[in-house]
Amino acid sequence: MTKFTSCLLLIATVCTMVVAVAPQQAHAQDPEFSQFYSNPLLLNPAFAGTARGPRVVMSHRNQWPAMSGAFVTQAVSYDQHFSSIQGGLGLTVMHDQAGQNTLNTTRITGMYSYQQAITRKLSLRAALEASYFQKALDWSNLTFGDMIDPRRGFIYETADTPRGETVKKVDFGAGLLAFTEKFYIGAAATHLNEPNESLVVGVSRLPMKFTGHAGAKLPLQRSVRGVEAWISPNVLYRVQGEFQQLNLGVYVSKGPLVGGIWHRGFFSEDTRDALIVLVGVETGMMRFGYSYDITISDLTPATGGAHELSLSMKFASPQRSKFRSVSCPTF
Repeated sequence: MTKFTSCLLLIATVCTMVVAVAPQQAHAQDPEFSQFYSNPLLLNPAFAGTARGPRVVMSHRNQWPAMSGAFVTQAVSYDQHFSSIQGGLGLTVMHDQAGQNTLNTTRITGMYSYQQAITRKLSLRAALEASYFQKALDWSNLTFGDMIDPRRGFIYETADTPRGETVKKVDFGAGLLAFTEKFYIGAAATHLNEPNESLVVGVSRLPMKFTGHAGAKLPLQRSVRGVEAWISPNVLYRVQGEFQQLNLGVYVSKGPLVGGIWHRGFFSEDTRDALIVLVGVETGMMRFGYSYDITISDLTPATGGAHELSLSMKFASPQRSKFRSVSCPTF
């Protein structure tokens, strides 16, 4: 069996899995980062190993800090390309805290991506991933109507019986990524088995999430040292159950400085959600980015928007190969 045939079989398997387990209902949504390409393994497992050497990424997001019960999400990931397996391995750990430590979710994901050159200019990566996650509810942080005194506020004990347990589950995902020197397009499907994450009696399925993304990285200025400036238009579409999201944006780079702006909208009565403004610095092996989500929906700026930080390190590859890397934004 040739390498090309093996790649086609893997792609066919991925597509069959995606179609076979398409979601029927929506009960929950995943946390996400605005700096999509700063967290490539969370965007699409096919990005595992797409850097020329080992890569470590750390991200922190604080959403709606001006409101009680903000959402705080942190993630760290590592990935590397291995010529011996003609692909990449990746590992991510993400922790999401909602409602002032009331609901905590920790997810660990491992992935493998296989790369195959289709033509002299076009390469394809196909990936599979497996996750283990734990979700826990702190009942003591919840408040109920029978705890309220009209004059003195929350002073009573609730008569409601404490419920909620720690849920531990596994789920699976897959991804595809096609790219040339300037263009790239990818698709990913996660929660293929739609695990039941209910913390109380009953069933609460985590619906499958589908992500499609595409873009280009086009040079604006060249010199003897290489590309000095570039522009990168991008589009990202996500659907999870009844929730649909469309992001349109562009990055511009000049030397070590990178700037970007995105519009995030939903397919609903109010399609506006936020404008995402980003600034970043990339020098050598280090990259640092900061982004702020400006709320433009009916929630108004009173939410405090969302602050997001990312830090990544790329190390020199210990292997010598004809590996073709993906030329795409890193924020």
